[in-house]
Amino acid sequence: MAKEIERKFLVSGQRWRTFADEGTAIRQAYIVAQDDRSLRVRLYGDGRARLTLKVGHTMLVRDEYEFDVDRDEAEDMLRHAIGNVIEKVRYRVPYEGHVWEVDVYGGVHRGLVIAEVELSSIHDEPALPNWVGREVTGESRYSNQSMALGASTGESLHQLT
Repeated sequence: MAKEIERKFLVSGQRWRTFADEGTAIRQAYIVAQDDRSLRVRLYGDGRARLTLKVGHTMLVRDEYEFDVDRDEAEDMLRHAIGNVIEKVRYRVPYEGHVWEVDVYGGVHRGLVIAEVELSSIHDEPALPNWVGREVTGESRYSNQSMALGASTGESLHQLT
């Protein structure tokens, strides 16, 4: 069983771009979304498509299962999306032994930039780059699922960055 262990941070400024790759466009939508599980379809700008099942109550550690799927079938699954399709470009940024993923959101979340780092253990303490801001691990309003479903937090995510 695969475990996803990750921490999320708001991004401050543009310094990360100096070390980033060219980025990959992503469109993703949720087919099933419950408090402790979700099924997501994701289409990548390079032609790949994947289904991801995540199960767990916490944002730090969840069970995660990923499957490659046919792109045409994935496009068709978008018709069954709950809520909005999320648009973003994901950049990979190496920093002191970890690869950070920086998501630059478009669409209704334009202007939001979040960095994630995947860990091997909950005890890992990655060095934090000077371009990460406040940690938002566990804040559900910053989960892609909440953003897709349009969960209201009473304040704009853009004002918090």
